[in-house]
Amino acid sequence: MPDFELVIGDKNWSTWSLRPWLLMKVAGVPFREAHIRLRQDDTKAQALRHSPSGMVPALKWEGNVISDSLAICETIADFFPEKKLWPADRLARAMARSAACEMHSGFMELRRDMPMDVINRYPGEGHSEGALAHARRIVEIWRNLRGRFGKNAARDERFLFGSFTIADAMYAPVVSRFRTYGVDLAALGDDGLAKAYMETVLTLPAFREWEEGAKREMAARG
Repeated sequence: MPDFELVIGDKNWSTWSLRPWLLMKVAGVPFREAHIRLRQDDTKAQALRHSPSGMVPALKWEGNVISDSLAICETIADFFPEKKLWPADRLARAMARSAACEMHSGFMELRRDMPMDVINRYPGEGHSEGALAHARRIVEIWRNLRGRFGKNAARDERFLFGSFTIADAMYAPVVSRFRTYGVDLAALGDDGLAKAYMETVLTLPAFREWEEGAKREMAARG
């Protein structure tokens, strides 16, 4: 078993850290955690001690550093093909990659106006026109993927493609954001599929573990 160390930021805020952490937890891949405190004067210096990019997350393995959450997720998928972290079907796999990359590179106004805050609730805040347009697109993605692939999977565990994949890891921070800011999914075109998907992610034991970690870290900050 590879000796992995995953360097992450504060669990309350670090969306990019949540993605590979959640994937590795759900997949049962052992790793050690190293923590960087965000929003500090020395945050960059802390991160540079672990990764030449000066950013988190970073996966350390045999003297190598893999940066970027999607690259880390892809690395784990390569190491453990038996975990099936992408769908086996070629079309489903292509659609999963498309959805993951759309999240990875887009939705900037949603990110800006509804930053992740796992433990707090700000219903109605951040509901800018741009953020809600992005939220509508995400609801569409979730509905389409659940309806087309997830519900028809041989083993439907209520994730986007039936079982948990990298695509679910990529959208987990959005699930948290929608809860924090009280986004009305029905007003954005949801027929219940997106809401049910959110519940699946929020009740995932690994997500709850992350949430409890966020609460402990924020309490320790005072």
